[in-house]
Amino acid sequence: MNITRVDTRHCLVGEGPVWDVAEQALYFIDIVGKAVHRFDPATGATRSWDTGAVVGSLALRETGGAIIALKDGIFSLDFDSGATELVAPARHLHPRAQMNDGKVDRRGRFIVGSGDSDISQCQPYGTLYRLDADHSLHELDHHIAIANGPCWSPDNATLYFSDSLPYHVYAYDYDIETGAVANRRLFADTRDLGGIPDGATVDADGLIWMAICEGAKVVAFRPDGKVERIIAMPVSLTASVMFGGANLDELYVTSIDPALMARASDGGGATFVITGLGSRGLPESRYAG
Repeated sequence: MNITRVDTRHCLVGEGPVWDVAEQALYFIDIVGKAVHRFDPATGATRSWDTGAVVGSLALRETGGAIIALKDGIFSLDFDSGATELVAPARHLHPRAQMNDGKVDRRGRFIVGSGDSDISQCQPYGTLYRLDADHSLHELDHHIAIANGPCWSPDNATLYFSDSLPYHVYAYDYDIETGAVANRRLFADTRDLGGIPDGATVDADGLIWMAICEGAKVVAFRPDGKVERIIAMPVSLTASVMFGGANLDELYVTSIDPALMARASDGGGATFVITGLGSRGLPESRYAG
């Protein structure tokens, strides 16, 4: 196994990596840097788009371009012009809440959550949403401090989702035909792992790979919630993970610059790639709307 720093943009808060199988490229965001980045491993080139506002997550669209979660709603992003346009406002959003992590299910719906923007006094002001292909936004769950890491089991029957500051990872029964959730239960508590649950993805064998922010590690959980594997990372603030590469067997890991919290630099803010894991991911779906 090897961990290599990727020669791409440094981020203040590197998050939301999405591997595009068609383009063989990695998209990721800088939340505080208000930017979307696209890294092409074949050429080493990175292209960037300014979102004009804090951006919580990104998903590619079947019709081209992307959707991005900005503070108070979901917007489209045109890669040619860089223009953004409101797709769906997040109604009833608490004044302190902002949109955060999201991912597309295997029917093309965007599952995205919000959370309290004041981490120092974090309260459960967030909501879990589902954006359907017709751009209608539906509330799935409430009373969330910071929404992170939505991802699905290979059979689509389980949605995994983290509420970061209570250190809780949840599992829901997921109806892939309707996008409904039910039977929320505690899947894992990450306090014993030394950090908060952040971005996550599921591999072809059903392992849930998760960045443990403040814990300097990536952890793979079995479907029963037990820890299968721990990978020590060279930075403390690991933020999110995504399988990429031609065979979907390279794990990209984004991270946060500790300078954002007035701490000494440890190389955070970089993106890393882990090879030789012996695991393979699943292709990411595109938003159908």
